[in-house]
Amino acid sequence: MTHRIGLVQMNSVEDFDTNLAFARKMIQQASEEKLSLVAFPEMFLYVGENQEEKNRIAQCLETFTLPLFQEEASRHHISILMGSVNEPSPDDATARSYNSSFLIDATGNVKAVYRKIHLCDIDSPNLKNIESRNIKPGCQAVVVPHEIGNIGLAICYDLRFPGLFQHLRLQGADIIFLPSAFFLQTGKDHWFPLLRARAIENQVYIAAPAQWGHHYGNRVSYGNTVLIDPWGTVLACAPEYPCLIDGAIDLEYLRRIRQNMPVLEHLRYECYGMSGNSHPAPSSS
Repeated sequence: MTHRIGLVQMNSVEDFDTNLAFARKMIQQASEEKLSLVAFPEMFLYVGENQEEKNRIAQCLETFTLPLFQEEASRHHISILMGSVNEPSPDDATARSYNSSFLIDATGNVKAVYRKIHLCDIDSPNLKNIESRNIKPGCQAVVVPHEIGNIGLAICYDLRFPGLFQHLRLQGADIIFLPSAFFLQTGKDHWFPLLRARAIENQVYIAAPAQWGHHYGNRVSYGNTVLIDPWGTVLACAPEYPCLIDGAIDLEYLRRIRQNMPVLEHLRYECYGMSGNSHPAPSSS
């Protein structure tokens, strides 16, 4: 069974309405191309320095933004991955929000919410980003059944933690989405090697919709929105501008890859300090 999905590359700015208009245009295009799902990058509705504006947008999530995307999904009959948005966390004493992905199915129902687990705290001479100042980390990995296959969710900096990706595969993931806003400084050296490694070692599709280009000040995103198959082959990669790319998820091909090289069956947890009580969950492939 094959399904075509769309990945949106954006150059999100400090204006919510501008970003929203582009996102809705991409949903319309994906629908016209009869794609099963369209996925957006990390923080696709606002990239900027104004924390008050981020908080204002977060407070509108439940009353305006999420219902709007649910309506878009239902109207166009397409699943939507809201790559990530700020989600209020009312129980956080410092008023931090979550960095959250929302997966909406083609009927408009929210199928899953993933809150970014690993926060990007870097303080070096060439790059400074302390995400934990304003973001609260999540604590729950997410895999959810979907018509295109079992979907695992991760966000940007999660890419550097292979244990999360192996856990998602053990829970049955066939395709892992990684909406991102990877820095240009790190992306040019690490983006493709890490993405291909996660795809190959876990025998999953990796779908990574990304931010691209200059946003504000010194903030530049690497782009290169990409779909990678479980053999590590790049199926589609975005050019150097905002756009929609698409590619096919082939569950029969995925099944053959895993059958011909059953790496999960060869895991020997007892030899490297793991508990040994984790086993692959049933997969749609």
